[in-house]
Amino acid sequence: MNRTALRSTVTVAALAALVAGAAPAGAGERADADTAYSATTSVGVHNAYEKDAFPYFADALDSGAGLLELDVWTNAFGPGWRVSHSNPLGNDNNCAGAASRAELRGGKRDQGLPGCLADMRAWHDAHPGHRPLLIKVELKDGFNDKRGRGPDELDTLLGETLGDALFRPGDLAAGHATLDEAVQARGWPARSALAGKFIVELIPGTVEENNPLDTLWTDREYATHLRDLAARGELGRAAAFPAVHGAAAGDPRERYRDPAIRPWFVLFDGDATGYAGDAIDTAWYDRRHYLLIMTDAHRVPPAIDGTRPTEEQARTRVGELAARHASFATADWYPLPSVLATVTPRG
Repeated sequence: MNRTALRSTVTVAALAALVAGAAPAGAGERADADTAYSATTSVGVHNAYEKDAFPYFADALDSGAGLLELDVWTNAFGPGWRVSHSNPLGNDNNCAGAASRAELRGGKRDQGLPGCLADMRAWHDAHPGHRPLLIKVELKDGFNDKRGRGPDELDTLLGETLGDALFRPGDLAAGHATLDEAVQARGWPARSALAGKFIVELIPGTVEENNPLDTLWTDREYATHLRDLAARGELGRAAAFPAVHGAAAGDPRERYRDPAIRPWFVLFDGDATGYAGDAIDTAWYDRRHYLLIMTDAHRVPPAIDGTRPTEEQARTRVGELAARHASFATADWYPLPSVLATVTPRG
């Protein structure tokens, strides 16, 4: 079967699983729609914007996955917010910049972040009540305030494009002083309450983290942004959630020197291999209703294929990481729609 035929089969199968609302065979117990979002484990696709994974970003949205990743560049050597894995100067992706359902496939790809967000909005309008979707954004080289690509501008772009399809930090806080206070008091809303919503996660990028001249990474910059907005009574403007990046024992937020920004982190993101052993108490995240994203799920010993394991291997791995309190297990398992659509109880 060629790649185009395979992907068409993947999309049709994923949609059938979603419409049926049933767990894939052998996937284990399926979480109820009224289960809290923070009490479930879903599956994510790494770099879902790449054409080798999905011909169009709409195919990624159709896949059934609970998390999709975008890589974004902001440097001064190219225009706007660019979406690409390894080209820092331009766009290389499957986003079509659709203005309607009819334009989700077949149009010119290689759009910037606004085009990917336009696809999300057009797809959302065509699929009201869709599963909650976490959109993981890796800012490869960080924010660039000097070029108008800072936290304020990102909030504006996300808000203007996604509108009421966006679940914001202010929605989660809902009168509480911080995000940490909110989730510890009542957890995240039920999955049914988040139906039809996108949740945007921000992590610092690989270039940013390896740049000795960059001393203000995405995570700290956006958490500071949230703190300052809340202090002015303007938290409702914020559109994304910063994540603590990298698996670490104890409370990883203690790495931030400013204790005032620590309560604005309720998402944590790191390699699954770091969470799979005994060095980190992953139940700590679950008890506090934090979201825990475990990446490269296939690398956990014994390693399995990162793209095309058997369905049994992938389902078993998701179950293992769910038992380790993962909120999301991510890999490049785009050929396995029944696995991508898995939603199982966490812990």
